[in-house]
Amino acid sequence: MSLLSVAEALSRILDGVAPTPAEVVEIEAAHGRVLAQPLSARLTQPPFDASAMDGYALRVADLGELPATLEVVGEAAAGHPFSGRVGPGQAVRILTGAPVPSGADIVVIQEDVERIGSKLTIRTGDIDRSNIRHRGFDFTAGAALLGSGRRLGPREVSLAAAMGYGQVSVRRRPRLKVLSTGDELVAPGETPAASQIVSSNHLGVVAMAEAAGAEVEFLGIARDLPDSLAAHFEKAGEPDVLVTIGGASVGDHDLVAPVLKAKGMALTFWKIAMRPGKPLMFGRLGPTRILGLPGNPVSALVCARLFVVPLVRALIGHAAPDATPTTARTAVPLEANGAREHYMRATARRGEDGLALITPVRSQDSSLLSPLAEADCLVIRPPEAPVVPAGGLVSILPLDF
Repeated sequence: MSLLSVAEALSRILDGVAPTPAEVVEIEAAHGRVLAQPLSARLTQPPFDASAMDGYALRVADLGELPATLEVVGEAAAGHPFSGRVGPGQAVRILTGAPVPSGADIVVIQEDVERIGSKLTIRTGDIDRSNIRHRGFDFTAGAALLGSGRRLGPREVSLAAAMGYGQVSVRRRPRLKVLSTGDELVAPGETPAASQIVSSNHLGVVAMAEAAGAEVEFLGIARDLPDSLAAHFEKAGEPDVLVTIGGASVGDHDLVAPVLKAKGMALTFWKIAMRPGKPLMFGRLGPTRILGLPGNPVSALVCARLFVVPLVRALIGHAAPDATPTTARTAVPLEANGAREHYMRATARRGEDGLALITPVRSQDSSLLSPLAEADCLVIRPPEAPVVPAGGLVSILPLDF
């Protein structure tokens, strides 16, 4: 098979993806979920004319001649409205959030008045008429405010509740399972032997998938034996997505693809024109989409960011599953690129012109996790891209999302 571009590989991975079924959850459990249906307001907010300040509610007509002296006839607080009507020469003490009493059409802040007992004196005519938040100032019943495919973050959850929703219809979290492979791997916390290393790639992949919206299960570590791999694949069942890490290249111990093919996997592609991450595998086995990530730590995590995250987002019906690169400037010259699209790890800071100013991390070696942990973005270098001088424009993709 010839090498696919990153864009074509992602297109094939997302081809035919249908959002997961909808389910209804309590609004308290809706954070991070994606709406399956649009939400229109069931309520009007605020539901009444409300005071925006602490002060006194009164009639503009009583301010025709200054100073004006009025009689304070009651008090209104949030949740405790004044039940009467403000008449000529009268005022009501009002606190922020309280309903403006009937008859009043202005709120004068307490700093602009003098009060002795029940007598209120107003000496200035420079009155701020914006101290009342009128009914529907935020939104009115029937207003379409949250669209299908919108991820419910803290602001959206608060808005949905204010709109009158105690439950919302969201997409079921995609079921994603992750399997690490390799005779050299030991679990985190174990002491590796001289020829072993700690299995760490799966932690980053799991974290990314969960942050994107998936329900994730780690299947453990399969050894480089057909029987071990087959047993773990049997254990996986039929998730929406199966992600394997390592064993997807062409070495003598790279058995992931052959074992999956023996189970009936239809291989869509293997190897793409990118670095790091050339030995990326994708196929289908029944209802399950299978992504085989490279074993090198940086390659695995970069591929997870570029392919696993958009796949999960597409499965939950996210309105924008694939992140759009942004333009930045480079603080140092970048050498010409080769035949494969290069995703350089870099740090970004705000430049004087408002664009991000990026600096590549100290090493682009795909086996090194510590430089990747320093980075906060990926610089996208197209195939055969020429030298970029310091201050030149490049495209970047944030590592966090």
